[in-house]
Amino acid sequence: MVESLNTKVDLTIDATAFTGLTDYGKLMVGDKAFEFYNDRDPKKNVQIPWEEVDVVLASVMFKGKWIPRFAIRTKRNGTWTFSSKRPKDVLRAINVYIPGDRMVHSLGFFDVMRNALVAIVQKVRSLFKK
Repeated sequence: MVESLNTKVDLTIDATAFTGLTDYGKLMVGDKAFEFYNDRDPKKNVQIPWEEVDVVLASVMFKGKWIPRFAIRTKRNGTWTFSSKRPKDVLRAINVYIPGDRMVHSLGFFDVMRNALVAIVQKVRSLFKK
């Protein structure tokens, strides 16, 4: 069994980790780290110390009424995406250890489409300037 990094646990909740394939398990927010433990395979776990967290991204829909998933971007190991039954409670527990300026909304569908369109227009303009 894997040993927890936390000495005190603030929140434990059922969650889903999107790590290639979908993994179901328990999510723990504690004083030292953010941890996810798979229900079936104890070797499949994610332990992210608070010092390693760069940004927490939340996918917010319907003006904050629904948060389908959230992600944690680390300084060295990429982005980890999770969802839970009560994501607002998880984000509030994370906010105790991560300041609010490092917790941001992810881009919406239309924001992504607008950015893609702007990038295409800029690329076409640069081709015609040469």
